[in-house]
Amino acid sequence: MKLHYHPLSGHSHRARLFLSLLCIEHELIEVDLRSGAQKRPAFLALNPFGQVPVLEDGGDVFSDSNAILVYLAKRYGNSDWLPETAAEASRVHRWLSVAAGEINRGPASARLVNVFGAKLDAADLINRAHAILKLIELSLEGHCWIVVGNHPTLADVALYSYIARAPEGDIDLSEYPLILAWLKRVEALPGFVPFQQSPVGLTAQA
Repeated sequence: MKLHYHPLSGHSHRARLFLSLLCIEHELIEVDLRSGAQKRPAFLALNPFGQVPVLEDGGDVFSDSNAILVYLAKRYGNSDWLPETAAEASRVHRWLSVAAGEINRGPASARLVNVFGAKLDAADLINRAHAILKLIELSLEGHCWIVVGNHPTLADVALYSYIARAPEGDIDLSEYPLILAWLKRVEALPGFVPFQQSPVGLTAQA
């Protein structure tokens, strides 16, 4: 199995994290985003959208980080990660949508400003980030994981990376004690691999 990734991509990290949590041996192939390798023909043959991550499993190729999580859970995981019942599966997929939507348009994009020099409205993105973080903080009241239950799901994997590195986008997590405790629980899972840290934003001031 091969994972085409970039070490500073949170989308890549969530795929790599889940591979490690499932104890699946895999080869990491770094894609040089700064040189535009993701837009060259060889990579576009794997993913016409020109984005990381891409997973190769034998002759099958999968792109989009959340789609990769679903594939791995169905192919190699157990129902703890992606429940079989309609109601529980729906709750997990709701948070996968949050990861692709509000998290991507909030903490993930705010981080792009400092890490990759993206020309975006940092103040607006920081406000968006705090709006979704407040909702996540409320959702964690009274339980340990994003989806109510006694074990993590794909929701936790999908949300972790960009929330953990939110301070790189000048987003202060100190006002979210439940989120900070949840991050530590994810980091204590067997097989956890950290997301590479960049000394920018609030991280540079720590």
